[in-house]
Amino acid sequence: MKDYQTRSSECLPGIDPILGRRLSGGDNNWKTKVALLHDLKNEHGNLGSCKAVYVGKRHLWFRKHVKSIALMFALMGSLFLLDSFTVSLFDSISLQNSSPPMTSSGVKGDRTAYANEEERSVQMHGRLQNLAYSALAEKEFKQDTSNFWEEPRKASLWKPCGDRKDAEKLGQPDKNKGYIMVSANGGLNQQRVAICNAIALASLLNATLVLPRFLYSNVWKDPSQFGDIYQEEYFMNIMKDEVNIVKELPSHLKSLDIDAIGSLITDADIVKEATPIDYLTKTLPLLLQNGVVHFLGFGNRLGFDPLPSKLQKLRCKCNFHALKFVPKIQEAGSLLIRRIRKNDAAQTTLDRQLFGEFLTGNPSNKHDSARGSSKYLALHLRFEVDMIAYSLCDFGGGQKERRELQAYRESHFPMLMERLKHSMPISSSVLRNLGRCPLTPEEAALMLAGLGVKHGTYIYLASSHIYGGKFRMHSFTNLYPNLVTKETLLTPSELAPFRNFSSQLAALDFIACATADVFAMTDSGSQLSSLVSGFRTYYGGGHAPTLRPNKKRLAAILSENGTIGWNSFEDRVRKMIKDGQSVRIRGFGRSIYRQPRCPECMCKTY
Repeated sequence: MKDYQTRSSECLPGIDPILGRRLSGGDNNWKTKVALLHDLKNEHGNLGSCKAVYVGKRHLWFRKHVKSIALMFALMGSLFLLDSFTVSLFDSISLQNSSPPMTSSGVKGDRTAYANEEERSVQMHGRLQNLAYSALAEKEFKQDTSNFWEEPRKASLWKPCGDRKDAEKLGQPDKNKGYIMVSANGGLNQQRVAICNAIALASLLNATLVLPRFLYSNVWKDPSQFGDIYQEEYFMNIMKDEVNIVKELPSHLKSLDIDAIGSLITDADIVKEATPIDYLTKTLPLLLQNGVVHFLGFGNRLGFDPLPSKLQKLRCKCNFHALKFVPKIQEAGSLLIRRIRKNDAAQTTLDRQLFGEFLTGNPSNKHDSARGSSKYLALHLRFEVDMIAYSLCDFGGGQKERRELQAYRESHFPMLMERLKHSMPISSSVLRNLGRCPLTPEEAALMLAGLGVKHGTYIYLASSHIYGGKFRMHSFTNLYPNLVTKETLLTPSELAPFRNFSSQLAALDFIACATADVFAMTDSGSQLSSLVSGFRTYYGGGHAPTLRPNKKRLAAILSENGTIGWNSFEDRVRKMIKDGQSVRIRGFGRSIYRQPRCPECMCKTY
């Protein structure tokens, strides 16, 4: 072998005689290569003889070591198979053949000048991301011991009873004092609140309510009316014992110029969270004089306290019992949920209220139901361009992102810009420490990882117009790849009846969030999050947990990105969420739609 090595190295300098690989040598090696080529041209014959000796010795060496080589390849093959098996466990099977977990087409990025996607993902907490990925990989093979899938035991003591008949019959007033018209503004959830407030107001003023109408908005661009979203006859029938409701004004009032007679009331005429006294002193005289009043807008114009118990009950009954989605929405919602769950939609109280007659049936052949665990988590991720621009926070996207958000503010929020001219600027870090910055997708994923949500969990994403699109979402999908939306769960033809109707599409998000095994939010102040969490409290029976992060506390935890250990991160995140799940009775002035645990809406069993 020594003789073989010597002679073969004499033939081809720069070649490893055993492995047959060229040795690295920088510039000297490059010069050797050039000289070698020159010698090859001049000494072609000598090269041929050296090559013959080299090949013969190489065959002899392979014959002597064939068993070792075979063993090495077998070991490498085993390691490759083990690695492939491990990766396959993490990369869960696509939910459907034609509807894969969300990709760039599933998360809609605003591709205008105000939300150009960068050629890289945006990451603010890289170290925690790495720790989270390692922790999830380790836990993927272990039994799930986290308790975020359940509410505190005391939650099950509260039962829905907003439709109960009291000994003291509510009943309609003997004499009708006129008609109330309401044109509600905003999106689906703002309109829902306006409808329930209109019911309470009609009862307060002893008036007949004309079926509410919805204003067309240049923001929402949805022409849907009440009957396109809710079942009109059902609504009127449920509320008929307390409030008289008609579909149209009587003929003798239709011809009136309501604005000219002074019966048009806008939001500018009524303060936010107005009290019953405000309406009795300002609105009732107009109603008695003209026989009709028209509330234009009616956004958030009736407070929760002080309010007579009778009116609170009406609000509760309207929101949780009278407003049922039309069959078209119920059917699509039921289909959507069956495609996330392993089996058909579960027969829970929540499902019965939201799906109506569309509780049973098999998923279509085109879309197989999810394999494995039937549980899923719904997430309302508020990270739209208007919200983050208004917050004045920095989200780690660099100078380009800051310029885009500033341009958006100047274009869409002139009053904010004017106010900023006369106030001292507040740094983004201070705003974040105060809990005033929306959570990024990365921060939402870290929160879920801290709770122990497994890597393969299916997550339904509501409100999927994420600023920055897939590059902003990369930090999230790196930890949770099984991300789905209504757009990925339903086919284009199934979604076609809802195209260009944002409120009807929002109704599908409402259903998916309300019926989820766990509902998580990133902004507790949003109407969707508030109404969904209240719906789950009312009908969940103590088995519909909602996760509410405290943004101020979470910001303090995340600020230790460079030093905090993963176990400490988990402990603090779990304590934060647990504190937010405390079972409390509705506080004074709090929304009955979000916190229905109160005598007017729910009954407590002991």
